[in-house]
Amino acid sequence: MSDSGRRKKPLVADRRYAKPSGGKPAGKKAAAGRSGRGSGSGNGGGRKTPNKTARSRKAAPKRTRRGPIGFVRSVIGWVVRLVWGLSWRLGAVAVLIIAGAVGLVALSLPPLEDQLDGRARGSVTMLDHEGQVFAWRGDQFGGVITAETVSPHLKNAIVATEDKRFYRHFGVSPRGIASAIRINLREGRGPLSGHGGSTITQQTAKLLCLGDPYDPEVWENETAYEADCRESTLWRKIREAIYAMGMEARYTKDDILTIYMNRAFLGAGARGFEAASQRYFGKSASEVTPAESAMLAGLLVAPTRYAPTNNLTRSQNRATVIVDLMEEQGYLSATAAQQARNNPAGLSQAAEDRAGGYFADWVMSSGPEFLTRKTTEDVVIRTTLDRRIQRAAEEGLKHIFDTKVKEGSEAQAAIVVMSADGAVRAMVGGRRTKVSGAFNRATQALRQTGSAFKPFVYATALELGYRWDDVVVDEPITLNIPGSGPWSPENYDHKFRGPVTLTQALQHSLNIPAVKVADSVGLDLVRRIAGDFGIESDLAQGPALALGASESTLVEMTGAYAGILNGGSSVTPYGLIELRLQGQSEPLMDADGGIGERVIRESAARELIWMMNQVVTNGTGGRAALPDRQVAGKTGTTSAARDAWFLGFTADYVAGVWMGYDDNTPLTGVTGSGLPAEIWHEAMLRIHEGVPVRPLPMSVPERSQPEAVADSNNVAPQQQRAPAQQDPIERLLRNIFGIRN
Repeated sequence: MSDSGRRKKPLVADRRYAKPSGGKPAGKKAAAGRSGRGSGSGNGGGRKTPNKTARSRKAAPKRTRRGPIGFVRSVIGWVVRLVWGLSWRLGAVAVLIIAGAVGLVALSLPPLEDQLDGRARGSVTMLDHEGQVFAWRGDQFGGVITAETVSPHLKNAIVATEDKRFYRHFGVSPRGIASAIRINLREGRGPLSGHGGSTITQQTAKLLCLGDPYDPEVWENETAYEADCRESTLWRKIREAIYAMGMEARYTKDDILTIYMNRAFLGAGARGFEAASQRYFGKSASEVTPAESAMLAGLLVAPTRYAPTNNLTRSQNRATVIVDLMEEQGYLSATAAQQARNNPAGLSQAAEDRAGGYFADWVMSSGPEFLTRKTTEDVVIRTTLDRRIQRAAEEGLKHIFDTKVKEGSEAQAAIVVMSADGAVRAMVGGRRTKVSGAFNRATQALRQTGSAFKPFVYATALELGYRWDDVVVDEPITLNIPGSGPWSPENYDHKFRGPVTLTQALQHSLNIPAVKVADSVGLDLVRRIAGDFGIESDLAQGPALALGASESTLVEMTGAYAGILNGGSSVTPYGLIELRLQGQSEPLMDADGGIGERVIRESAARELIWMMNQVVTNGTGGRAALPDRQVAGKTGTTSAARDAWFLGFTADYVAGVWMGYDDNTPLTGVTGSGLPAEIWHEAMLRIHEGVPVRPLPMSVPERSQPEAVADSNNVAPQQQRAPAQQDPIERLLRNIFGIRN
């Protein structure tokens, strides 16, 4: 059915304006509006057309408030828009520049393998005579470790201590920097002084010195180079941040941690955690426990201060703080953390021994500089050190100072122990034995030798043909010393004994007979014999030479006594057996010491050894005697008792002891026959534990000494042997041709 006949409803726009309230007409304007809308042309005349007045009202701009307030608001708005416009443009430029710089750094970084060992100098590893490591010097590297091969406990300890957000940031931690600046300002420092807020990545960038290698032509030394690398200026911090972000773009997080673990300095010359773990615990960094890991990680903040070899208790306390951090951050369970606190890390035996102490320092100073103190290679040195003997020497010295020396005394002592061929087995350079780099009184202190020099006077006489029972008169004597005037030597006790044998003179350390014998054989010859035995210091020119007026070192004197024990051949004390580069089997050099040329006849040496044995059995060296074996030796005390010595030997070892003050203050109540002989006794008692007993290589006279002395005292004066009356050249000729009196 069609609806075409229906009337359609006209199309009109929605009413634009609401009806006036109450249904009243809207007024003229409203009517006009409606009239206007109703009279428009078009389809059916029902469409409403906007009124011009309404349209103009709608388009009218909002009136702006004028006056001072409006002006200020407009100025502020303009400034804000200007600043914003400049800021985002400058920011965009800065971001582009930083991104470019980071990209350049990332592209310039070398492969990971080239970043792991950045030492400017090499290391020296020292082995004892059994081939066991006992000391390190130089920059010890120890070998490469990675984030995958290192102990998980150590990896966690490092992250917990240094940068707990390490795996979440992009190389720089704004939160950490802001916190560090706040702490620095609160503590009264500059914003960049003190706490740095550095991430592990930034610390690694610093360890790499931002890619600037060490150049000896640019830097005065390595210390100056490292000081510049640690500079904390604003520009340096900006460069550091860019370099850190470049590393993040180039390497993985574990790569960066690997570089850090291999480059960090951890005290005592250890570069990297592998070297530090070997240095302090005698094990690889892959094997360390939570307690050991905490101690190693604790070194990062201050390697020298917290090094366990400097102060073990302080290092353990620091490790406890690290264990707490590891527990808080979920790396250790409460049980594991408590176990680490209850069982703090200790030191290996080598670390406990302060890395070789005086002996290692001596080996470093006696070897070639380019392979020891200034080596650029990793060097391994096998030495003569016997750590059992070293401990025995230290314990013997400590026992006497603990029991016989008054508390608070500043007196010092030193010990050297060697074999008859000059191989040094132990060295104690002072009362503080756990030291490194300290003044070594065994090798560096030149001191007058006193009566310890007298064996070389009698060695000269025996070499010329004198005998143990030759007689010399102990009586007042005055010698005219050119340039000094008359000199009248006296014995220690100011007494005279008349005719005595050479054995008695040495046995009781009589001065006048020693001066007479030296004058008889010739001072030049005495000086030459002593020099040939290895006493290389300047020897006195006058007759006081016989009384030990010259200075020498303990190691030099001990080596000279070793020459007597070995049958009369010279000895050069040595500690180095062989030196080679790490990883190579062929040595670069072998021992540079040992037995040299013959100085006196073996028969003369054997006779002298017997005379020195009488010093211990019947003379001034009685306190040095050992209960189960023969000992030969000699005491020595200088004028005013500034130095006291005892040097002697058994069939197996030679040992020397010196005692005195560093400032030459006289000792009170101490002579060579006292405390030095007792120290020698205590040390050698321990050294010979378990060593088979062997007799001294000496020639024992057919007649006993008392009988010989009695005979010599009963003969007429003209029949006694008087060494001072015979020409030394005649003696030498008689000796060469075997002619006896």
